Amino acid sequence: MEIPSTLGISEKTSTSPPDDVPQEEGEITLASNGNVIDDGLQRGLKNRHLQMIAFGGVVGASIWYGSGTAIAYSGPVGALICFLVVGIDVFFVMQSLGEMSTLFPIQGAFIELAGRFVDPALAFSLGVNYWYLWVTNIANDYNNISLIMGLWTNNAVPSYAWILIFWAGFQCTSLLGIVFYGEMEFYLACWKLICVVGGFLVAILVNTGAIGGEYIGFRYWREPGVIANGINGFGRTFVLAAVYYSGTEMLALTAAESRNPKKDLPKAIRQTFWRIVVIFLGLVFFAGVLVPYNDKRLLTATSKSAQSPWSIALVEAGWAGGGNLVNVVMITAQLSSVNSAIYVASRSLVALAVNGRAPKFFARTTTNGVPVNAIVFSNILGLVALLNIAATPGKIFTYLISISGAATFVAWAFIGVTHLRLRRAWLIQGHSLDELPYRALLFPYGAWFVVVLNLFLVFISGYEVFVGGFAVVDFVFSYVVIAIFTVLYFGWKFVKRTSIVPLLEVDLVAGRRDYLARIDEDDVSEGKERPPWYIVLKRIVFS
Repeated sequence: MEIPSTLGISEKTSTSPPDDVPQEEGEITLASNGNVIDDGLQRGLKNRHLQMIAFGGVVGASIWYGSGTAIAYSGPVGALICFLVVGIDVFFVMQSLGEMSTLFPIQGAFIELAGRFVDPALAFSLGVNYWYLWVTNIANDYNNISLIMGLWTNNAVPSYAWILIFWAGFQCTSLLGIVFYGEMEFYLACWKLICVVGGFLVAILVNTGAIGGEYIGFRYWREPGVIANGINGFGRTFVLAAVYYSGTEMLALTAAESRNPKKDLPKAIRQTFWRIVVIFLGLVFFAGVLVPYNDKRLLTATSKSAQSPWSIALVEAGWAGGGNLVNVVMITAQLSSVNSAIYVASRSLVALAVNGRAPKFFARTTTNGVPVNAIVFSNILGLVALLNIAATPGKIFTYLISISGAATFVAWAFIGVTHLRLRRAWLIQGHSLDELPYRALLFPYGAWFVVVLNLFLVFISGYEVFVGGFAVVDFVFSYVVIAIFTVLYFGWKFVKRTSIVPLLEVDLVAGRRDYLARIDEDDVSEGKERPPWYIVLKRIVFS
């Protein structure tokens, strides 16, 4: 393929450097494997990578526990309502992100666009908020690993040992580069999808008596019931649902490493969203018909160890080793979710550093586009999971969920704000909606829905601390995110003397990356051979 010289990309490759070492010429270079390196990051992700990275990062091992936690908090129907409402919320969040990120596929995605369209201080506070959201997700994943392995070893091996072992392994895999990461996530996510479908099938067989010989049906919806813990339960489950859906928006961050974001991102957004919603609602529904919400073996804040609803149901059906099968599914699922969490946390930190909102040390990348410093630092902070030595893993799970959930609501709310500002600036500066490569559905109603709902949810997420006796520690973990976000915003605004960007001065040119579509057109014009039948079949099955 011949790269147009007007793009400022060097075509020269050297035989002396190893593969993937770019030949630098300005900010945009070309790696020897043919991928563009843009602002230090390699654009090596294809459409199938984008879809499965988001899917693999969102559907982690903890959902097999968390579906049980959801029904324990608010009952089977209450949990379904919460996951459905948050699913609608995420749909409109993704519509907003789709419009912004296909137009501006830049590092930091909505984080940097918030600074461009709203206020540079918002980019700082939102970026730090989103970075530590994913650091807490890393820690939560390590905590989940200790729970899973504890069931196998009957807690004979201390939880910190499992955390440190897996921490070292994930540190190595996260440094292997974006192309390796994309391929690994694709196949692990495919395996995870197969496991989820298998989980649905097992639930149906157990519920109907095909496994165990006893028909369950909707017995547990009648006794103990369909709703638990009233508004308190709903508040906690909304937070839990937000944590599990969080990561869908990581597609916007992958735009900075996508080969053709204007083409691939809209398709990935549509397919990934529906896949995730169906899976989450399915898992919560089946958890609610497999076990009663008051089963003491479900994971709650008081749990030292816990079982997933599938493990409990298989054991009750007479298969004593069923828990081991579920553990295998969960531990393999964890392989991709931890890597995804490290990926998002490190790229968020890189975006902050590139724009002077974090130490430049974190912006440094290797010659093949791997931000080593940001990866190592983010993963090290994930060792906060070691706190489960002093507290129960269930309590650490609850605290981390509170922080992650509140941070997710804040991020989603300001994605909506940023999108509203983009549209206003776009029209005021004389652009047409026909110029947008992707147009959000039901704008502006969807964007306003995102803003209002998420601000409401972030304030009611800690409602439980005001019921049945005030708990200082629980209050802090429920609302510390709001306090930190506010301090960061006004602190940066005061120090840097920033102001809200006037709509007529909003930059609608930088970062468009239109040349990527032209490169893709060149690939097509060169006439690629038709892929083999088994590749076509794989695309149909997994897309």
